[in-house]
Amino acid sequence: MTDMVHGTLPARAGDPVLPRWWRTIDKWSMGAVIALFSIGLLLGLAASVPLAERNDQPAFYYVTRQLAFGGLAIIAMVLVSMMEPRQIRRLGIVLFAFTLVSLFLLPFFGTNYGKGAIRWFSIGFGSVQPSEFLKPGFIIVTAWLMAAAQDLNGPPGRAWSFGLLIIVVALLVLQPDFGQASLVLFGWGVVYFISGAPMRILLIVGGLIAAGGVVAYGSSDHFASRINGYLAAEIDPRTQIGYATTAIQNGGFFGVGVGEGQVKWQLPDAHTDFIIAVAAEEYGVVLVSIILFLYAAILMRSLMRLTRERDPFIRLAGSGLACIFAVQAMVNMGVAVRLLPTKGMTLPFVSYGGSSVVAAGITLGMLFAMTRHRPQGQISDFFRRRV
Repeated sequence: MTDMVHGTLPARAGDPVLPRWWRTIDKWSMGAVIALFSIGLLLGLAASVPLAERNDQPAFYYVTRQLAFGGLAIIAMVLVSMMEPRQIRRLGIVLFAFTLVSLFLLPFFGTNYGKGAIRWFSIGFGSVQPSEFLKPGFIIVTAWLMAAAQDLNGPPGRAWSFGLLIIVVALLVLQPDFGQASLVLFGWGVVYFISGAPMRILLIVGGLIAAGGVVAYGSSDHFASRINGYLAAEIDPRTQIGYATTAIQNGGFFGVGVGEGQVKWQLPDAHTDFIIAVAAEEYGVVLVSIILFLYAAILMRSLMRLTRERDPFIRLAGSGLACIFAVQAMVNMGVAVRLLPTKGMTLPFVSYGGSSVVAAGITLGMLFAMTRHRPQGQISDFFRRRV
């Protein structure tokens, strides 16, 4: 559909893949990812020990698993970032198709692990959450369709992508998983907006989201309890938000000291959803500020590189991937400081996780592949290829 503008800088025949990749990749963003993963391991040494003790596991059982999952994620990120945009497009389509089928099968073969939502497939030694891998695949497919719609005699890509959005969101809400559904909606909105679509469509979608929130509030006690807790004037100190708020307040600027925090013993999800509370309590505002800076650096450097891209698919896909990565981090941290309602969502590369960490590696691999330096050529050449 949409021809890709791709290559390397400088372009030389027979140039080896690895040196070419190293010259064109955003090394600062790659370094920021490694720093986030290192911080996650540091925090995991403290946050996951209480959980390991409760589950009769070795003290650093979850840290070891995080190192394994994170290593796999880094390898996936590097390998995917070596691909050309055409290859990323094909990978995204396959990933989306596979995960979409998996979502259809979840009600029949999935498990809820006692958490009230069927989101995982049990595979013996662990579990897989398809929705984590769905997000990058969906962004790639959406960007492909919307970019194709800009071609002469192109398909109605925006309408098709909207149809896919409805299917995906419906499947996620049925689990229920309102957090992932919100991320998918946001990612689609970013791609749709950048593609130059009319604002009235975004307003209509926004209205549908608001209406869906009202319906969910009235039909789901779990959803309603989280909204009520968020809107309550007083925070119950015995709730997750209460413990997290106390930990952040106690941490102050420099923290209470390494290993001296108490929130990791009080929260069951201290190593995942509330890992930022552990960071704030033991290391203070200093470490939290560093984490915020690293996420912001990845987002801003990626968007700045994408502004130089003339190919619509690269620009749309890269922007969507960068934004869902950054917004997931924002949601996780926003929940911990009560800026947002409670939602089980990991902090990418920092929280403990299997599917979430590997999926984040694939997402950033796709993003880094899109933001590699490429010779753009003359703008007239670009339009000549599109006719």
